[in-house]
Amino acid sequence: MSKGRLLSGMQPTGLLHLGNLEGALANWVKLQDEYEAFYFVADWHALTTMLDRTELIAKYRREVATDFLAAGLDPEKCAIFVQSDVKEHAELHLLLSMSTPVGWLERVPTFKEKKEQLHLETVSYGLMGYPVLMTADILMYKADVVPVGQDQLPHLELSREIGRRFNNIYGEIFPDCKGMLTKYAAMPGLDGRKMSKSYGNAIYLCDSPEETIEKVRTMFTDPLKIRKDDPGHPGGCAVYAMMDVYGQADMHDDCEAGKIGCMQCKKRLANFLNGRLAPIRERRNELVQHPERLDEILAAGAEKARKVAKVTMEEVREAMHF
Repeated sequence: MSKGRLLSGMQPTGLLHLGNLEGALANWVKLQDEYEAFYFVADWHALTTMLDRTELIAKYRREVATDFLAAGLDPEKCAIFVQSDVKEHAELHLLLSMSTPVGWLERVPTFKEKKEQLHLETVSYGLMGYPVLMTADILMYKADVVPVGQDQLPHLELSREIGRRFNNIYGEIFPDCKGMLTKYAAMPGLDGRKMSKSYGNAIYLCDSPEETIEKVRTMFTDPLKIRKDDPGHPGGCAVYAMMDVYGQADMHDDCEAGKIGCMQCKKRLANFLNGRLAPIRERRNELVQHPERLDEILAAGAEKARKVAKVTMEEVREAMHF
């Protein structure tokens, strides 16, 4: 019985952190056994916000790919590649853009939000057309499912609409893709806000055990717990919130009972996190010491992706009489 096909990717806009690990990568590792999986580093997508910092995109695409593997993705089970190494993505993006109404793109909620967040006076075609490139990524592999966050659902629905419009004009080429929402509570950062590299409140997969301990020491805790024997309260405590995400809220029981202080609670969390990250760090260090291994894996992944992309583009060109 053949497996369904799955595709997902991440932008190389910075180092990956615990939120990326638990919100996406850990799920990807499970799914690679259930699907014919394609996972890619979306470097062309990163140009929408890092156009003037392409040297950082080049740096982070290797870091992100390294973290993919360190988290447990197996190149024997899935294809791991860099988006720009499969040029067919750009061709399909171009062809799909010809039949995508501008009004559809203007209505995407995340486009409006990003425009406001970046305080843009003028909007590039690339930023507005981000969902079309995302559609090309998905349709290229005729993915059955796409693991996405809640904020990406409008993009996925638009991808279906773009695929249907193409099919209506040129014949049935692309199947509908389904979104796969991951049940996951947002990872709190050091300051209690959602963990994000843009907030500077993240624990990164490349952080050493010592760096992790030091970062946990700075985490926000219950402002009402002044002394060790004061009862702690879960509300407003980033340490408790992170323990809760990991299903370890009972580690906070002694704090709530006034038996331990905040620093002891932080030590418990730091030890737990270092245990969680130990095998990831081991795999990561091995890859960093042998960079040629990463090159081989990305080249093999791109070759596997190109084989599928070549077949898809032959069908598309024939349907369009090119």
